[in-house]
Amino acid sequence: MGGFLTPPDRPRWGFMRYLLMLLLSLPMLAGAVEFDEFTQSLPLGRVMQVFEDASGQATIADVSSPAMAGSFKAHDKPTLNAGYSRSAFWLKINLSYRPANPSIRHTWLLELAYPPLDHLELYLPDEAGGYRLAQRTGDALPFDSRQIRQNNYLFDLSFAPYEQKTLFLRLQSQGSVQAPVTLWSSTAYLEAQPVRLYVLGLIYGVLLGMLVYNLFIYLSVRDTSYLYYILYIASFGLYQVSVNGAAVEYFWPDNPWWANAATPFFIGAAALFGSQFARSFLQTARHSRWVDRLLLVLILCSAVVVALSLMTSYALALRLATALALIFTVVIFVSGIVAWCRGMRVARYFIIAWSAFLVGGIINTLMVLGYLPNMFLTMYSSQIGSAIEVALLSLALADRINSMREQQAQTLFDAGQKLEVLNQQLAHSNRLKDEFLATLTHELRTPMNGVIGSLELMQTVDLDPELEQYQQTAAGSARDMMRMVNGILTLTELQAGKLSAQRETFSLRSVLDALLGQFSANASAKGLGFDVDLAAGLPDRLLGDRGKLSQCLECLLDNAIKFTRVGGLVLRVTGKPAAPGRMAMTFAVIDTGIGFVNLDEASLYQCFFQLDGSMTREYGGLGVGLAICRQLVDLLGGHLTHESEPGRGSCFRLEVTFDLDGEQPMAAQPALRVRSARRMPQDCSVLLVDDNSINQLVIRGMLLKLGYQVRTAENARTALALLRRESMDAVLLDCQIEQAEALKLCDQVHGMPGCAGLPVLLVSASAHGLDAERCLLDYLSWPVKFEELQSVLARRVLAPEQGESAGI
Repeated sequence: MGGFLTPPDRPRWGFMRYLLMLLLSLPMLAGAVEFDEFTQSLPLGRVMQVFEDASGQATIADVSSPAMAGSFKAHDKPTLNAGYSRSAFWLKINLSYRPANPSIRHTWLLELAYPPLDHLELYLPDEAGGYRLAQRTGDALPFDSRQIRQNNYLFDLSFAPYEQKTLFLRLQSQGSVQAPVTLWSSTAYLEAQPVRLYVLGLIYGVLLGMLVYNLFIYLSVRDTSYLYYILYIASFGLYQVSVNGAAVEYFWPDNPWWANAATPFFIGAAALFGSQFARSFLQTARHSRWVDRLLLVLILCSAVVVALSLMTSYALALRLATALALIFTVVIFVSGIVAWCRGMRVARYFIIAWSAFLVGGIINTLMVLGYLPNMFLTMYSSQIGSAIEVALLSLALADRINSMREQQAQTLFDAGQKLEVLNQQLAHSNRLKDEFLATLTHELRTPMNGVIGSLELMQTVDLDPELEQYQQTAAGSARDMMRMVNGILTLTELQAGKLSAQRETFSLRSVLDALLGQFSANASAKGLGFDVDLAAGLPDRLLGDRGKLSQCLECLLDNAIKFTRVGGLVLRVTGKPAAPGRMAMTFAVIDTGIGFVNLDEASLYQCFFQLDGSMTREYGGLGVGLAICRQLVDLLGGHLTHESEPGRGSCFRLEVTFDLDGEQPMAAQPALRVRSARRMPQDCSVLLVDDNSINQLVIRGMLLKLGYQVRTAENARTALALLRRESMDAVLLDCQIEQAEALKLCDQVHGMPGCAGLPVLLVSASAHGLDAERCLLDYLSWPVKFEELQSVLARRVLAPEQGESAGI
């Protein structure tokens, strides 16, 4: 009797049975996500549960049983991204429809936005309390197996008001397993499609447009680089439509085998033709042998991947293709960098283009491998990057066309490819020659300074007429050689782009006086007259580059004297206001020389041009003066023009605009100078700072000849130590030491007690790069002339000048 239930016990047992069923069903209802009729789209990645079936043998009855409820793990990421895995994955999604207005009817779509999945099954609850297979589809099945014909997987779901459902999705693929799952309102899904279609249409439109564009160019120029590029675009474009599901929808909907094999096949084909394109476009066989061999190895590996995609399993082929894509992208990028370093102009576009593709490819690959979430940007990053890359590479090819045209013109001009190679070798030899000349001329200046300085010292010694004539001849020849050395050095600096215009205050009078003193002797030696015609009312103090202006006028005056037999020459200076605070100056060098027929500027101002180029020509010279003058004038922002008539002379006009420093006009005669009481040289001490023994010996000899007491220092530290111990009347600084050290020494000298007004005289080829107003009182040009040194010391040390006309 005790083993049977009595009637009063039956209701209690029924309540316990229902309670047990409720407890068993709780895991099935846990984590249910609610939505209503206003829901547009609902990402389900963070609300679904995942079970990994490593054996792949579990059935819907197994996974839906209460005993398996604990095997499902909550998913806390927006997208399931399992990477390459052979396991089957079950997704359990609990949905609860809670409409505010039950009378409104809605249709719902479940989307899984990852077309390359091989197998996908959807299970829905049936009327018997179990689950039925609602849909079986995937990339391994014909396209007709899809419930809704879209490249992404869509399933139609229906919900009654307040209905709660648990859905199961089974995923399995030989490739990467991705599951971006979203619940859509059917209306919202249709409204969201244009954006995705616009992006894909833009990407495919760029690819197709570039393909057709480069096809026409290839048919026109027959360059194999374009053929490889066309095949690369076609292969990569087909890979993109394959991986996006568009190829399965439109191109091969009934061929599941090829739908899977197409992805690694087109990756391998794109790598093959892309590598060959890089070899041809970057000319690696000529510029970098090791890069060329690396690309050949990559071509071989690509061919292997293409073959294996047709013969082996999809899983193996896809993994090899993914690895090949990573290696290919990096190798191509490195090839572009090497080509850029080797001086190829078109490599710039190549590197920029592959940078976009590299970033997009890496993002997409990391997404496929499971390191980045599956979202719109990561899903289509490779396509977006490739579209940018294709467009930029087309620009690179267009730039290459221009380069090829230039090369063809040069080749035709030089009468063939063999002459082009010789020209390249000649260009290299010219660079070596320029470097050699720059080094040689720089080194020649030191001994030439010693020669000229020694000859200057000989003028202070009583010589018999014959030795005096020899001395004058040697001094003139040495100065001519020094001008040639300076000209070659300036030319090499101009060709190397190392010169630029400087802005400093200078005296127009001092420039003209220096030119008059420099060329009067040469003109007199040939029996020529030389005058400086200075217009009245011109300002004296200007802002500009004194050194380059002087060098231009020296070139023009030297040519005028050289090509004039009788008569003379004149330097005429005029000016007119150009703007407030600016003056347009015109320097005209007019001679009565042999003249010449009117030549075009390209001929007259080219380097080493000679009116008479024969070995027996009457007039010597290197033929670089006018070329240097023209380039220096361009740096000054001015213009150089010429007029000439054979037998009657020439006129060269140099027009330069300067800023004004003060408004006082230049008088026709030198302004009066107020001098202090004169001192004698033997009462004055001069500190000579020079690190070159030859220069130091020459200048020290001149100073001693002039009667000054001389102390010497080889560097700034020694000079400062001497100034602390002894009182000096002037510092003579040779600027062949570093300019930064010279400036620093000037500041330190003027900052010492009692030395604020100490004259600092700079010996330099020019005042280029040095701020004379800030730290220098005057400067002497190399080679130092005895008379010039005597004049400057007398003016700055023995009787300091006052007033505007005192110089710089």
